[in-house]
Amino acid sequence: MQKKRWMRRRLPVLIFTVFIILYVDFHLRTSSLPKLSLVDGARPPGALHRSIQQAPPSVRKDAQDEARVTRSTLKVEDIYIAVKTTGKFHKTRLALLLETWISKTKAHTFIFTDAEDADLSSAGYNLVQTGCQSDHSQQALSCKMSAEYDGFMASDKRWFCHVDDDNYVNPHTLLSLLQTFPQDADIYVGKPSLDKPITAHELLEGNATREVQFWFATGGAGFCLSRHLAEKMVPWASGSRFEQTSASIRLPDDCTVGFIVEKRLGVSMVHCHLFHSHLENLLLISQRNLPQQVTLSYGIFENKMNSIEVKGSFSKEQDPSRYKLHCSIYFILFFLKGKDSPVQTGFNP
Repeated sequence: MQKKRWMRRRLPVLIFTVFIILYVDFHLRTSSLPKLSLVDGARPPGALHRSIQQAPPSVRKDAQDEARVTRSTLKVEDIYIAVKTTGKFHKTRLALLLETWISKTKAHTFIFTDAEDADLSSAGYNLVQTGCQSDHSQQALSCKMSAEYDGFMASDKRWFCHVDDDNYVNPHTLLSLLQTFPQDADIYVGKPSLDKPITAHELLEGNATREVQFWFATGGAGFCLSRHLAEKMVPWASGSRFEQTSASIRLPDDCTVGFIVEKRLGVSMVHCHLFHSHLENLLLISQRNLPQQVTLSYGIFENKMNSIEVKGSFSKEQDPSRYKLHCSIYFILFFLKGKDSPVQTGFNP
């Protein structure tokens, strides 16, 4: 009798709990999520934005013909992720990345720095000591980017993706993005920090100069290059030639990549709003849309701390970057993806 009374008291609670779970699951699975879109909604006048749909006919045809094959064969391990950092940030910025997303991409993430770190090396991380200067000068930045490029070219990876040590990377979404491109095409994808092409003055022989304009993907948000394109960049990017190219336009590393791709090779940058730097208002990214973003960032913007808004057990004082809520981000990612989960695409959070 006591057992029956206990069951009668508990049964309504149990039914209500199951109803709530099913309701939430149904709502999340059937609600319309924003589709993966590469191009910013607002196009400033004169912007040379290009989406996959606006790509040249040959690229569109290749994308359609190879989409199914690419999606099944490209793996997250095929992506060479290069993180640029410096010795003074090993225990702060870099440590935060090691605790979060790099813990899931350790084998194919390469850390480029200017300082030795026996602890990182002994822990099995791919630490590359570049021998570059530790400052934030054009020369130091280009030196590290040169090392990143050469490291990728010496590997067997199919994509090169650069990020800074204040970037959070969502590897599953990065993979999904790169799967949309034909693997044998010239692809340079990222997000510009300017609303128009940058203007530079290229140094020519005899101290003459000429004005050049081109788009570049800001390194602070991250960018990716296909191997097919990276191989064509060799005459201007391999070894010491990257620093020489950078010096010829007197601009830093990310600008130099854009210059080589657009002005030397005639390849247009793919503008993608899924990459983010601290130079934009990160509060505009809703928590629900976090799983769709390729990179995130944090920092000071307009004299205020700029970071994504994620609710969790860590306060903003404890975690101003909001990266420590890594598990919450992955829970949202896994739950919302449904059948297309990270597990089924070779990435297990």
